[in-house]
Amino acid sequence: MKWMILILGIFSNASASVLVKMAMIPPRKFPSLGDPMGAISNWPFWLGLFLYGLAFLLYAAALARLPLNVAHPVLTAGAVATVALMSSAIFREPFPWTTATGIFLVIAGVALITARVG
Repeated sequence: MKWMILILGIFSNASASVLVKMAMIPPRKFPSLGDPMGAISNWPFWLGLFLYGLAFLLYAAALARLPLNVAHPVLTAGAVATVALMSSAIFREPFPWTTATGIFLVIAGVALITARVG
């Protein structure tokens, strides 16, 4: 269960990042007091903000069950890898071999960090 909480936190965090990116792409506008209707109608921004909050709550729940030196690297590395994959798939951003190699190395490093945690 502790790992499922952390995985949900990773996907919540990564999805929030993708939604905030979507919120900044025209014709959407950054929420501001100068354009309240633009701010209200920018649903990707608000959903992303909600998902960041949910990711924080899931991270806090994971910290109650896992050591900090395990939960934090898994969450951050997982989010970095997931955002890299999602940004390539959704926004057609470049995904060079160096990115793939970096993701592999990060996952390998996190696997070594967490190898002794059950």
